[in-house]
Amino acid sequence: MTSRKIRLAIIGLGNMGQHMIRLVNKPEFQPEIELTAICESNDHSRQQCREKYPELKCYADYQLLLDTTDIDLLYVAVPPAFHHDVVSAALRKNIHVFCEKPLANSLDEAKRLLLMAKEAGVVHAIHFSMPHEPAVRQMKKMVAEEAIGAIRKIDLILQFPKWPRDWQHNSWISSRQQGGFVLEVGVHWIHVMQKLFGRITHVQSELEFSEQPDRCEIGVRAKMLIADGVPVQLNGMSEFAGEERVSLVVYGTTGTIALENWSELFAGSIGQPLQPVAADDELGEPTVLKHVIQAIRGEQADLYDFHDGYDAQVVLEALRHPESSQLVDIREHDIHI
Repeated sequence: MTSRKIRLAIIGLGNMGQHMIRLVNKPEFQPEIELTAICESNDHSRQQCREKYPELKCYADYQLLLDTTDIDLLYVAVPPAFHHDVVSAALRKNIHVFCEKPLANSLDEAKRLLLMAKEAGVVHAIHFSMPHEPAVRQMKKMVAEEAIGAIRKIDLILQFPKWPRDWQHNSWISSRQQGGFVLEVGVHWIHVMQKLFGRITHVQSELEFSEQPDRCEIGVRAKMLIADGVPVQLNGMSEFAGEERVSLVVYGTTGTIALENWSELFAGSIGQPLQPVAADDELGEPTVLKHVIQAIRGEQADLYDFHDGYDAQVVLEALRHPESSQLVDIREHDIHI
């Protein structure tokens, strides 16, 4: 690709769509990328955006946007149920795609999108940002250096006194079909674990639901196995009195590392209290968008593509739709391309 600006369109103006607008308008991205169009089906949100950014083309129909606007990259921030149709339409036009997680709303949809993206030969990226964060990279470094010895067990804790949280205002995030904390938050940690510790090969899951038939889970108890046999325990709950906790705790033969509440890193030797660990800010990486831009320009980029999205979706679907009360081998869904 030439050195001209990359032409971007955004579909979906929820929290992430609004975040992306603010991001691309930062000075560091001005020489690289140009936001040319947005699409939002909600009339009020679309009108607000039109008033704030009058230079943008505004659409209510994503297909009309794709048919009438010359773009290089599409950022997809619509609810998961619409990912398949929107991304498929972009791939058929050989447009690069940057998609919010999860990749799709089912394993079959995720598989189709992965195969389509490979065939289109375009950049296809999932917005998995956590592996780029300093605390996660510090944890990865410590695990690689065997700072706590060999790994014995991993605990993943997802606790939300209230779901959705007060700042999550949309119609789908509490639905059983495409919402819930396992999908919305758990998918991040599934991806992190598979990048730090290896593929998750087996899943056993038990979900707890409220009496409302269309509402998402309010509890999950699950066991998973990493490829080398290390067990992972998932304990998730919502609708209780207390504090939110989102944490990954890694137990080793000589100590423990805990990543508490997304970004607070602690470690300690056996028999000793956990102490804060200062993550080296130099271990942090540029935003995922920067890596997407580099990939489009044919430069070295550290991003996670639709194959990563598919691999996370395999685990996610096994957690959300358990087929058995026993550990299930999910490797039958592996795709080697």
